[in-house]
Amino acid sequence: MSNKHGNLSINSDNIFPIIKKWLYSDHDIFYRELISNGCDAITKLKKLDLMGEYELPQDYEPKIQIIVNPEEKTLKFIDNGLGMTAEEVEEYINQIAFSGATDFLEKYKDKASEEQIIGHFGLGFYSAFMVADEVHIDSLSYKDGAMAVHWECDGGTEFDMTDGTKDTVGTEITLFLNEDCLEFSNEYRAKEVIEKYCSFMPTPIFLKKENAETEYETIPSDEVTEKDTVIETIVEEAKYEEKEKEDGTKEQVEVSPRTEKTKIVKRPVPLNDTHPLWSKHPNDCTEEEYKTFYRKVFQDYKEPLFWIHLNMDYPFNLKGILYFPKINTEYDSIEGMIKLYNNQVFIADNIKEVIPEFLMLLKGVIDCPDLPLNVSRSALQNDGFVKKISDYITKKVADKLSGMCKTDKESYEKYWDDISPFIKFGCLKDEKFCDKINDYILFKNLDNKYLTLPECLETEKTDKENVDKENADSASETSDSSNDVSDSDKDTEETVEEEKDTRKSIYYVTDVQQQGQYINMFKEQGMDAVILDHNIDSSFITQLERRNEKIKFVRIDADLTESLKEETSEEDLKEVKETLTETFRKALGNENLKVSVEKLKNADISSILTLAEEGRRMQDMMKMYGMAGMDPSMFGGDQTLVLNANHALVQYILENKESEHVSMFCEQLYDLALLSNHPLPTDAMSKFIARSNQIMMLLAK
Repeated sequence: MSNKHGNLSINSDNIFPIIKKWLYSDHDIFYRELISNGCDAITKLKKLDLMGEYELPQDYEPKIQIIVNPEEKTLKFIDNGLGMTAEEVEEYINQIAFSGATDFLEKYKDKASEEQIIGHFGLGFYSAFMVADEVHIDSLSYKDGAMAVHWECDGGTEFDMTDGTKDTVGTEITLFLNEDCLEFSNEYRAKEVIEKYCSFMPTPIFLKKENAETEYETIPSDEVTEKDTVIETIVEEAKYEEKEKEDGTKEQVEVSPRTEKTKIVKRPVPLNDTHPLWSKHPNDCTEEEYKTFYRKVFQDYKEPLFWIHLNMDYPFNLKGILYFPKINTEYDSIEGMIKLYNNQVFIADNIKEVIPEFLMLLKGVIDCPDLPLNVSRSALQNDGFVKKISDYITKKVADKLSGMCKTDKESYEKYWDDISPFIKFGCLKDEKFCDKINDYILFKNLDNKYLTLPECLETEKTDKENVDKENADSASETSDSSNDVSDSDKDTEETVEEEKDTRKSIYYVTDVQQQGQYINMFKEQGMDAVILDHNIDSSFITQLERRNEKIKFVRIDADLTESLKEETSEEDLKEVKETLTETFRKALGNENLKVSVEKLKNADISSILTLAEEGRRMQDMMKMYGMAGMDPSMFGGDQTLVLNANHALVQYILENKESEHVSMFCEQLYDLALLSNHPLPTDAMSKFIARSNQIMMLLAK
């Protein structure tokens, strides 16, 4: 081949400033592109061998070599793939399949991440110019009679191509790094980037430093192969000790056998795993392999709860593993990571078009060779094929969870507290997922037993029946007095009762300790509630109510159910309520204070606080959006102080409303009610403690 000097065939004065401008933030990605090119070249050569168009040498070992040279400021990428002829260099390197810099910039100016430009537009090789002032190519094609070719370019639009000296099939690319990018000739930095992008590429990748001191290792002699460079053989003779036998004579006994070891030049170890776990069939993977893979990829040494192995060949090719990690209680602390691969080449983390948003809370890897990466992100989002992938992943997760609940309920219950945020978030974000998982959502009750939604409703129904029976028994004592009730009145009462039953209540607890008084009241009456103590629960139960119109969730302290009160008429307590309302409003200096008086079955409870469910949810929403300081009463969130007419202290206040101590007792009862509902603010707590001391001093006198 004659020497050739020419211009790169592009419709632009200079492509390289464009590449640097667009990709500078991710300039380490050139490693991925150049190594990927080498892997492609090796894959193509192996395919030619399979098709009988080329015969690989018997000792052929596919590999990518990367040689860093910080002294010379160079970086080499060497593959033993199919190589290139001068004509192929002319076609693939000198002619860039590219319409023009202006069109290019205009078309991709709005891309969210520019890393995808390279590689998917025929620019993979040119990523080298992000970090190099000059690039050389030396290549020898596999074709019979092919001549080696040498190509070089200094970052302008001109190149030089001559006969080369390479004598082995494959390609060697040499980067002469610019001063801003010398970090990439550092062995440790190179290792870091290769492991980031190329940990699972299908061809072994080896890294070494030019002129580095030779390293050695010692192995058993019977493990030495022809490829090893032997330095010396180390023999340790057998060792014997003299021991006395039962008859008093002595003999030599071998305590350690003869060993023979060989010192060899340290075998190179690839940086990547060419057969990642996700590429294997689930039946061929052990539990320990799944856990080891998780630790290695995510640097998380807490064991995952369980995992889902995705393995699909039709209608598209998709493999992967999704792990459910053990998480903290707070929803905000969940940080997942789904790594997306294309033919074992790392593409990106957490691409929402491919991975359903709620599954990004998981940790995992997904490899989809069919993924259309040569389009912009906006097109990817609207791509019907990508939507099918997302739907498939969602379905597999739902199938795994429902299957576990059906066949291994004990494990499912054990994991529930940890996985419930994922599932609830998924239900909020994906209606189809919610439909599939609806019957497998669990609720933990006051006895730490897990119930499904239908079981919760059945429990609530049983509780109500028990209370109704108790009330009926109580009412039977005075049944004679009701004989004169007309049939029409009975019909009216039944109709009202039916209307009240159209929505079934499920009571819930958000803080077992804080709401302990309410829980005890419920348990005393044989009633149950479920524990919903996660930040996501408020939104979740609102959605459940929307999807299931016949149920409503009511916090245990939102109101007093009839089962907690003695049967009495409002008229009986009217005067008492008026007196106590006036007394408490005056003592607390709050004319708007809402007071209710009831005869509670538990006479040990003096006062409690209730807040309507709608108001409480509005409060939760206000907190979520940073409006916690606003007055909840603006949104109908008025709280009510409930006084127990059966409690001695309430009776004392009623009978001694003019006493000098009544004001202090009123304040104390109000704070006690607040404490059973939520913690007191700092100033209020200080006053409560001081007042408690005052009351104890009264008793001590």
